[in-house]
Amino acid sequence: MRRNFEILGMCAAWFAVLAQLYLILQDGETALVESLLRFISYFTILTNTLVALLFTTRVFGADQKRLALFHQRAAPMALTSFILVVGSVYQFVLRDLWAPTGLQMVVDELLHTIIPVLMYVYWLMFCSRVAVEWKQLSKWLLFPLGYVVFTLVRGHFSGFYPYPFLNVAELGFGSVLLNSCFVLLLMLLIMAALYVLGKLLRPKQ
Repeated sequence: MRRNFEILGMCAAWFAVLAQLYLILQDGETALVESLLRFISYFTILTNTLVALLFTTRVFGADQKRLALFHQRAAPMALTSFILVVGSVYQFVLRDLWAPTGLQMVVDELLHTIIPVLMYVYWLMFCSRVAVEWKQLSKWLLFPLGYVVFTLVRGHFSGFYPYPFLNVAELGFGSVLLNSCFVLLLMLLIMAALYVLGKLLRPKQ
């Protein structure tokens, strides 16, 4: 059952990420390089790609030296935290901002709803009882912190901000910094909740 779940997660995540890349390139609003840069500027895309890589390493038993990051004990819990934030922010903040149709609607639901649920269920069923130290887990917070810095620096020079709550040009730096703190706090709370849940589910020694 676990392997089937991992194959499903791998296929769903890669399909969603690659389909979104196709849609962005097909749109043709910007030059190719700029389109690719905007594609990787979304935390949603980066996180779903990490989830896809995690499932891929599980399915194919990828080289533990080259992909050591995904073989860390804390990897499933950390990525579950990140993808749950992706889903939560979309459902409560971004969903009403547009109404995609066709393939874009399918991809949106995969990226923001189905894959977050799949990842959480996978972690709960197969990874939650793995002993994880908070120090190991907290190191993963460098990813979202680095993302915020990258987004603000790139936005300053390019004028492109992937999310409206990060748009310094419209909201001002203070508001964006506050919004970023709220999202990072949500991420920390979800991570802490999974950490505690994992400890509760772990068999007593």
